[in-house]
Amino acid sequence: MKKILVSIAALFAAAAVVSAQSMADATELAKLANDSLAADDYQTALSGFQEALKMAEACGEEGLELVATCKTVIPSILSRIAKNELKAGNFDAALAGLDKTVSVANEYGASEVAEEATGLIPEAWLRKANGLLNAKDFAGAAEGYAKVRELRPEDGVAALRHGMALEGLGDAAAAEEAYKAAAANGQEKNANSQLGKMYLKRSVASLKAKKYADAVKEANTANEFAPNAQALQIAGQASQLGGKNADAIKYFEQYLEAAPTAKNAGQIAYTVGALYQQAKNNAKAKEYYSKATSDPKFGADAQKALAALK
Repeated sequence: MKKILVSIAALFAAAAVVSAQSMADATELAKLANDSLAADDYQTALSGFQEALKMAEACGEEGLELVATCKTVIPSILSRIAKNELKAGNFDAALAGLDKTVSVANEYGASEVAEEATGLIPEAWLRKANGLLNAKDFAGAAEGYAKVRELRPEDGVAALRHGMALEGLGDAAAAEEAYKAAAANGQEKNANSQLGKMYLKRSVASLKAKKYADAVKEANTANEFAPNAQALQIAGQASQLGGKNADAIKYFEQYLEAAPTAKNAGQIAYTVGALYQQAKNNAKAKEYYSKATSDPKFGADAQKALAALK
């Protein structure tokens, strides 16, 4: 029995020596990691504090203070690494780093670090999506903006640019939804401008495809979102080609009111004069022919038409 007791005592003494040595090694490793941190060598510092943490945890009560120190420092280092990636434009690395920061910070009770990193995640997605949109990678940009909107539903800028990306993909319905969301979140002027441009493009395409009713409808929608003389001209042209002369007159007159000094104002005035003449309204025909007499291309014809109506 006496020999067994002596053996157990020796074992405890050896464990104490090992524990003390391990704690000394952990402390030294933490000091070296701190030196790396002071030198802005964050990866080396991170690895050092992570290893020191493992060693300190293995030391039980003796290592509690160092454990607490490591758990305070590690989330901050992870945050700094992620921020540097974000600053450098390495968005995938930044996003992965921010996710890791949030996870570790929450595990270690570093709530302020976790909150800050959480707030940076949508910003990283936004910056990534902006770069993709500029590069005309509409699918990638749309994915990024969708993520931002999921995280920050009130972000009108993200919704606006999401609409641009979706429009680039040819998804007009989804683009319109995004633009309207942008308008509801502080981007009304910009969103309406984008909607106006989108419908104007569609009206031009419909006119070329001889879908005259669609062209008129889309031109009117474009003008509702963002008043535009070109939309009125397209509506007039589509109406005329579709055999709806009264509507054509209406839109062309509105166009001349909106753009009286346009290069084609004389041509449009001559057209309106001819449409009124076809409708047997000679007074109005004379009024519009008179507006076209100085046009270099249509002036001579306008004067002939006026002379024939006298």
